[in-house]
Amino acid sequence: MNWIDIGALDDVPLRGARLVKTHAGCVAIFRTGEAEVYATSNTCLHRGGPLSEGIVHDRKVTCPLHNYVYSLETGEVVGPDAGRIATYPIRVEDGRLLLDGDAVGKRSAA
Repeated sequence: MNWIDIGALDDVPLRGARLVKTHAGCVAIFRTGEAEVYATSNTCLHRGGPLSEGIVHDRKVTCPLHNYVYSLETGEVVGPDAGRIATYPIRVEDGRLLLDGDAVGKRSAA
């Protein structure tokens, strides 16, 4: 894994998100707990809504456009619809967010 420092944990609000632009597209970074973070594609499968602007609840995010709900752990749509967004390895080390650049580069995030 190629860990890339993308910023401070405190830059992402608790139960909130931030957007990181990469060469492969935009990645949404979600913070669900004090040191619990997830990284996914920023694009909703339904109509391309910006997931980083969605509502973070439990370990899920709800798209701001049409209420599609995604598991931040697996990327799968929660509910009757099928589908999955990309998820990426991310970790917290000494208060910094480290994203696996190799995983982001393997598939388009946008």
